[in-house]
Amino acid sequence: MSETNIQPIYPYEDWRITETEWNPENNLRNETIFSTGNGYIGMRGNFEEGYGGPEGTSVNGTYLNGFYDSEPIIYGEEAYGYAKKSQTMLNVTDAKIIRLRVDGEPFTLFEGAVRDYRRTLDMREGILTREVTWETSSGKRVRVRIRRLVSLSRKHLAIIRFEVTPLNFDGSIQLESCLNGAVRNQVSTGDPRAGSSFSGQVLMTEELQAEATLGAIRQRTRQTRFSLVCAMENLLECQSPTEPETETGDQTVSVRWNLEAKREVPVTLTKTIAYFTSRDYPEDELLPRALREVTEGKNLGFSKLAEEQKQFLNGFWYRSDVEIQGDPALQQGIRYNAFQLLQSAGRDGKTNIGAKGLTGEGYEGHYFWDTETYILPFFLYTHPSIAKSLLQYRFHILDKARERARELSHKGALYAWRTIGGEETSPYYPAGTAQVHINADILYALKKYMNATEDKAFFLEAGAEMLFETARFWVDLGEWIPDKGFCINGVTGPDEYTAIVNNNAYTNLMVQDHLEYAAESARRMEREHPEQYRALAERIGLAEEERQSWKKAAEGMYIPRDRGRGIIPQDDSFLEKAPWDFENTPKDRYPLLLHYHPLNIYRHQVLKQADLVLALFLQSSRFTLAEKKRNYDFYEPLTTHDSSLSPCIHSILAAELGYGEKAYRYFMQTARMDLDDYNKNVKDGIHTASMAGTWLSIVHGFGGFRENGGELFFSPTIPSRWKEYRFRLQYRNRLIEVQVRPREAVYTLLEGEPLTLHHRGRPLRLTGSQPVSAGITRELEAVVFDLDGVLTDTAEYHYQAWKQLADELGIPFDRDFNEELKGLGRMDSLDRILEKGGKSFSEEEKRRLADRKNGHYRKRIQRISPEDLLPGMGRLLRELKENGIRIALASASKNARTVIRQLKIESFFDTIVDAAHVSKGKPDPEIFLTAAEQLGVPRTNCAAVEDAEAGIRAIREADMFAVGVGTETAMKGADWIVSDTSKLTLQELKRRFR
Repeated sequence: MSETNIQPIYPYEDWRITETEWNPENNLRNETIFSTGNGYIGMRGNFEEGYGGPEGTSVNGTYLNGFYDSEPIIYGEEAYGYAKKSQTMLNVTDAKIIRLRVDGEPFTLFEGAVRDYRRTLDMREGILTREVTWETSSGKRVRVRIRRLVSLSRKHLAIIRFEVTPLNFDGSIQLESCLNGAVRNQVSTGDPRAGSSFSGQVLMTEELQAEATLGAIRQRTRQTRFSLVCAMENLLECQSPTEPETETGDQTVSVRWNLEAKREVPVTLTKTIAYFTSRDYPEDELLPRALREVTEGKNLGFSKLAEEQKQFLNGFWYRSDVEIQGDPALQQGIRYNAFQLLQSAGRDGKTNIGAKGLTGEGYEGHYFWDTETYILPFFLYTHPSIAKSLLQYRFHILDKARERARELSHKGALYAWRTIGGEETSPYYPAGTAQVHINADILYALKKYMNATEDKAFFLEAGAEMLFETARFWVDLGEWIPDKGFCINGVTGPDEYTAIVNNNAYTNLMVQDHLEYAAESARRMEREHPEQYRALAERIGLAEEERQSWKKAAEGMYIPRDRGRGIIPQDDSFLEKAPWDFENTPKDRYPLLLHYHPLNIYRHQVLKQADLVLALFLQSSRFTLAEKKRNYDFYEPLTTHDSSLSPCIHSILAAELGYGEKAYRYFMQTARMDLDDYNKNVKDGIHTASMAGTWLSIVHGFGGFRENGGELFFSPTIPSRWKEYRFRLQYRNRLIEVQVRPREAVYTLLEGEPLTLHHRGRPLRLTGSQPVSAGITRELEAVVFDLDGVLTDTAEYHYQAWKQLADELGIPFDRDFNEELKGLGRMDSLDRILEKGGKSFSEEEKRRLADRKNGHYRKRIQRISPEDLLPGMGRLLRELKENGIRIALASASKNARTVIRQLKIESFFDTIVDAAHVSKGKPDPEIFLTAAEQLGVPRTNCAAVEDAEAGIRAIREADMFAVGVGTETAMKGADWIVSDTSKLTLQELKRRFR
């Protein structure tokens, strides 16, 4: 499990990451941290002059998003439908190389003496700078300043400015700029998450070109036969210009200058680099395009490209920045994470974003469901054009998804679990291909994109076809099972420690949403765009009866439920397994997947990551707060968080449920996971999904942001350590700023037409640039009353009814035993009575007995009248009503309505929640949480009045203000205790509530 009390590696700076001391032991990690990229080109933070350190302390990498090679996957035992070929993002031509010699001695940090060292990644400028003061073995000192920029506005271009200044001598120096095509990928060393299976060079050099200061290499992949051209152009600036020497080697091109340098006079070499591949352009265009690009970059120069980069980032940060006052570590971490997401995300519609971005070779550069579920929301609400590009990639590979569905003998389309080109590449199908939920994840992202942008053109051109083809897959995959409904069997959910199960609840819930959206979208498209609908339906063979089958499957979707626990089992068999022995599992045995056979793990209740808990977030509107709480409480202790995808989801749900410390602790595991290398694997690349999870945790967790049906909802809180935080969201051509302080949230519409959003259940209208403030502190808005012992006393009637039933069954029953039933629901009370009498009945027989008791009770309560209202309660109800405080009744009695009707106080209540509305009785908090939800009031702004210990416990579990009627002993745990109801006044309640 990840720890968060780790000492920081880099100084806390708002906009920079700085390395002040160079140590080869940390080099692999720092190569990842100081990576630069633009969503297409990714360069690890390798040294331009090369690296001469110990073996295994450097991975020299440059990567192009979507550029890969493959080879056959070798299985010990092969079966039909297994993934046939790997796909691995390639380490491509190394163009970063600039070598320096001082009087013949090569500049390297492993020889001579390093007198000063500093490396900085500036996230506002998008520039990596390294400054070194180096001394040769003969005592000559130079100051080297290297600035690297991978252009965010020019997909194919990077530029390096290498400046060297002699400090204590006049003498000869040599500068050499190179392209090296002799590159290969990192070989996996046993960790399935790192490296590739390539054991040699797979990018073969076909042509070298060099002329004056220009150079180029053409290469081709062995298997995929993709072509790549890497070109460079160089500009030398010095007092005494000299002609360059150009040389081509076996797989290298170099341009070299021999110079006589002067003390304190800088010499500068500016190198522009371009990459073009046949994945984007015809082969005969690659070299001309690359040469034009580097020439244009040379003519623009570093300064102009740096200004262009800064302007691009100004636009990015204006919408994407999250500001936190009170924690500089988090401020730095959040910005670094957002910056790396920008550097990693493909923006051309043909590429996506890998699990490690473009910073390393972990997971072979594959794209997963991480994109749509974790990363796309960040871009959707800050830069929706990037979110659109990520979805366009899925449309780009839709034909491959159709092929995969046919290969698995299904209709429609099934997206690959892990891929680059669209084909399935996962060799381990239980945790790969079986995770068919990826279809629903992708189309969930489409639904959210459409709600946020109303981009009808994209839906008509691409989205609808993706949606309908994947929907038909589900109906073909699922089966109608008697006594259950529509079931999806033999799948794996997000939790990769539970594989090949029936009715994974996450999958079924997401598929239900998917099918509902498909059916509704088809109906709406046919009505609003009949010509486009007819053309698409004809092209893919979509008939009306198939659309109806989507609707029917959604309505009949089986969601497993455990009534006794009041939870949703993760799948049909999950609750039949023994829990994992966490207590006796040493910390060094995590992650479990590296220390235990999959079968050992599959046999137990243990989760790698959020599964059902993720559904509670993504399908939030389908669950009550009580359901979320019970399920979270059950699954959280079973989750190892061995996946970096997990902590942010637990943080979001913890924040919603009022578990403030847990929310913050899980959030911290995402905020600086890479900067502080929590999991000791940053050497293999960043964790893009976890980085996005930081934003999710703030915006959806602490900010309480939810979008549902085109409406925006916020329920913000603020961690006690923070003074303030703010973020911005783009939604339907509007830009909204949300600023949260300890006592209030302030909403400002910065761009676009007026908008109504919901703050903690209340509508707020935003117009112009006028800030609208709303409170977030506890404020009494509602009071929830129990019935018996609070509003009236029907205890005697209950006692008489239970006694009559007990007498009929021959079970001793007296007033002392009746006290033990106080606060319990009808069925729980019956179970206690039967247990006392040693009686056993079937569930159906017990229901009939409970109905018989209820009949006895109903006859007796007909005598109730307004005179039976307890002292002071009529006055209190009137005071609450007159002051606009909402009122609810929360009673375990199914006869609650009858009783308050008899008392003639029904008109005071805004809602009534009785046993028929809940699945679990007190001390479970469901009845109180349900009351708050029905009132539309935050639970923290509710007070609840009870006279039973179980009721007080339920109120406390609901995070409400607990008022107890009774003795100090009996009402232990209540916030305010009164001896009788006459002491209850609104004035005193408000005072104590504050």
